[in-house]
Amino acid sequence: MSSDPLTPDVSARICRHMNGDHAEAVMNYARYYGGIKDPQTAKMILITSEKMELEVDGDALEIKFDHTLTDSEDAHHTLVAMLKAMPK
Repeated sequence: MSSDPLTPDVSARICRHMNGDHAEAVMNYARYYGGIKDPQTAKMILITSEKMELEVDGDALEIKFDHTLTDSEDAHHTLVAMLKAMPK
């Protein structure tokens, strides 16, 4: 996996990938990290070195990361680790 700086283009690529291939993961971020009890829709709209921004049921939701992301590879590992940290 290549690592790219978290530019707006890279953010857009990550969001397209997450929304297209991992929509349930995005819903789980909204539930677990965003505290949304029963989201109907969730879409990742932005990822920066500090946070991810979701649109959940038409409302903006910001979820801060536990560290400053360095690049796209760090974003990938962090998003996976956040999923793994969720209770089953």
